[in-house]
Amino acid sequence: MPCHSHGHPPTTPPLYINLRPFRTNPNKISPPPNTCFTVMNTTFIPSATLCFLFLIPTLFSLAHAATFNIRNNCPYTVWAAAVPGGGKRLNRGDTWQISAPSGTTQARIWARTNCQFDAAGKGKCQTGDCGGVLQCKGYGQPPNTLAEYALGQYANQDFIDISNIDGFNVPMEFSSNSPGCTRVIKCAADIVGQCPNELKVPGGCNGPCPTFRTEEHCCNSGKCGPTKFSRFFKERCPNAYSYPKDDPTSLFTCPTGTNYKVIFCP
Repeated sequence: MPCHSHGHPPTTPPLYINLRPFRTNPNKISPPPNTCFTVMNTTFIPSATLCFLFLIPTLFSLAHAATFNIRNNCPYTVWAAAVPGGGKRLNRGDTWQISAPSGTTQARIWARTNCQFDAAGKGKCQTGDCGGVLQCKGYGQPPNTLAEYALGQYANQDFIDISNIDGFNVPMEFSSNSPGCTRVIKCAADIVGQCPNELKVPGGCNGPCPTFRTEEHCCNSGKCGPTKFSRFFKERCPNAYSYPKDDPTSLFTCPTGTNYKVIFCP
């Protein structure tokens, strides 16, 4: 795990870590049930959704909250979404700040596009829709480019990533915003314009798992490898998740207490 432990395997007791929760029902927007497995002395953390259920006592405090500064640099309006956090309309140049306490897991930030909401916050988005509401309580509908994180986890670390497993709708940069960590993850290629015909959907490029819903692409058993469709994403965004076991080149850490930035259209 070069980006986490500089090649040195953990020497701690077993970790109980959740497999990435893929949606077999494309209309399900809330986080699915946990499925855990044990990893002993591995060199990477095999989880893209960052659901960490540790049996190791931790010393993290809720006082170590992280702030996330979210900015829209796109030449069009997006409706930012965060779980936890809710949602907010962002015109070009607008920003939105949210915070999350240490111990937060399974967290996501993404952009929704081509939305229409009424005064009560009810409506619909072409991509990234989270149940027809402005203030998201559950995950968004693919395709959506995801910034994912878990705070205050193993060895006083935050785990962060950009994922294209649920597809791609808006270019994104996810970076640390503190002197103690200089991580920058970016996925800004023309994925929508170059999307394979099999994955094309209005407003975005769908991921192979939500498109085909097969073991080969979804890896529900934990055993799978890259496919021609995951390679399409990986070739264009080498630091982003392209399939469920893509951890060694796609999952990064910063010390707990780091603050972060998410930029749409960096």
